[in-house]
Parts: sequence; C-alpha cells; structure tokens
Amino acid sequence: MSPTDTDTTPPLARLGRILRDNPIIPLIAFLLLLVVALEFMRPGIVMPIRAGREGLISSFWLGNLIKFAIPLAMLAACQVLTMLTAGIDLSVGVVATVAAFVCATLSSTLGVPQAVMIALATGFVVGLVNGFGVGIVRVHPLIMTLGTGLIATGCLQVYQRFTINTGTLIPPFLEWLGTGRTWGMPNGLFLFVPFAIFIIWLMRSTGFGRLLFALGSNEKAAKLSGVKSWQVLMALYALSGLIAALAGLLYLGMIRTPSLNLANPLLLPSVAAAVIGGTSIFGGRGSFAGAIIGALILRVIDTMLTLLQMPEGARTAMFGLIILAVTALYVRITGTK
Repeated sequence: MSPTDTDTTPPLARLGRILRDNPIIPLIAFLLLLVVALEFMRPGIVMPIRAGREGLISSFWLGNLIKFAIPLAMLAACQVLTMLTAGIDLSVGVVATVAAFVCATLSSTLGVPQAVMIALATGFVVGLVNGFGVGIVRVHPLIMTLGTGLIATGCLQVYQRFTINTGTLIPPFLEWLGTGRTWGMPNGLFLFVPFAIFIIWLMRSTGFGRLLFALGSNEKAAKLSGVKSWQVLMALYALSGLIAALAGLLYLGMIRTPSLNLANPLLLPSVAAAVIGGTSIFGGRGSFAGAIIGALILRVIDTMLTLLQMPEGARTAMFGLIILAVTALYVRITGTK
C-alpha cells in the first residue's frame, strides 16, 4: 500500500464524518443514555438503585413508552413531510382533535364505519384547504395552517353545542388499538409499523418524495424543470391532514374520552420531534426514522421531569430548554443545519 492510500484523517474527524453520514446514530445513543439515566430514578427523588430494588425500566414501561410515542410520531410525520418543502403544519393538533370528536359523537348515531370515514374526510378537507392556500394562493404555511387550525377550533365548538345531548361512543377497535397489548407490546404497533414503512417508502422511493426534497432544496429550479409545485403542495397538505386525523382516532382509543382539547398539546412536541430527528425547517432534508427516535426521546424526557415532581410551569420551561439543548447538540455533532 502506498503512502497516498493511507487514510491520514484524524480519528475525531472520521467519527464526525460517520455521524454526519448516519445522523440517526447520535440520536439512538442519546435515547439509550436517557433510558440508563431513567433507570437510576425513583418517583419524587433521584437516587441510585440499591441491591434488591426493582428498576423503573421494564417491559410494561417500554410498552407504555412506545404507546404514547406512537401518536406523537404520527403527527411528527406531518411536520417532517411539510418541512421538506420548507413549510410546517400547525393545524395537525386541531385536526386530530376534530377527527376524534367527530368520530366519537357520530359513532352512536351513524355507526362506526361511517363515523370513521367522516372523521378521516374532515382531516382530508382541512388539508386540502391548507394546500390550496399554500400552493395556489401562496400564503405562508405557518400563517395558513395556523388560520385553518383556529377556524377548525371554532367550528368544533359550534358542532359540540349541537351534539351535547347525543352522547359519545368510542369504537371498540380503536380502544383495542389504543389500550390493548399483544405479547407485552401495544396494539397500536399494528397500525404504526405499516404506517412508518409507508412514510419511509414514500420519502425515499417515490417520485412524490423526490419532488418534496426538490421543492425544499430549490423551488425555482424545480419549477424550471417542469414541476407544478401547487399540485405537489395540494397533495402534501391533504396527506398531512389525513395523517393527523388518523393519529387523532388512535389517540381517541388511547384516552377514551373525547374533548375539545384532546390532541392540541401534541402540536409543539410534534414539531420538536421532527427537528430533533434531523429535519431542517429550511427544507430539503428530513428523516422520519429520526423523528420516531425524537418522539421516543421526548417521551423519556417527559417521564424524567414527571419523576422529578416539577411544577407544571417549571416542567414546560425545562422541557423547552432540553429540546433546544438536544437540537443544538445534534447539529454540533453531525454538522447539519
């Protein structure tokens, strides 16, 4: 071997290159680090595990972690897909809430199949409106989706007044998905695993996925090559609304109590999970696999803050600081922006 064939790259530089090429590695390492730290915690006080005492980490805890991370990861998929085009969808929490409420209130009167279809159609219609505003009218995605979210919230409040005496019914199959377990793992995985495979396939192996990356990287160049951006954006936001509605139905089965604020608290964490997972808010780069790890990280952090018995305000502030720190560390390690 000649001297020129010898790799003289310093070890740290080689490590940095590996992490840049495989950004999910530091995410998994950080998740495992959090899990190890959680193993040394007790409700209300942090203390080492003593001999003979059972740790917090168990198959039941792992099942719960995955169960509550699933709807968050599904909403994060909406953010990953829209962020690929330098957009965002701030209506997903409201759409999920509306879909869940519509399904619960119509199941007792129209029947479960019809109620589920109407709930999913509601999300699809809101997504089409978002796509029309962003793709054709050219309203900024943040403003458009925020506006449609507020409109949908108002419509839901009006709808609730007309259905206050009809009662609610949670479809049994949604309860089975949301609360049941098979071999210790949540039944929600029967929905989420095919969903995750579909999203990853959509992003990596389809023309639609390549168009999303192209629009986010350079929209002008994409248009010059013949891409009709308004069609792509219409399809994108319609898909995002449909995913949000599906996540809302699953979350309804988990919580089993429809409310006017059911999935709204998942909005900002869904954005955080996408960003922590390596999706750029400037478009052109994103990973749903990373967003899944990001959702798991956020759920572990939430568990840690709960065990520390922090007041709600302090928990929210600390949660935000940790998100910023994790994102900054991730960007620093991988060299991405």
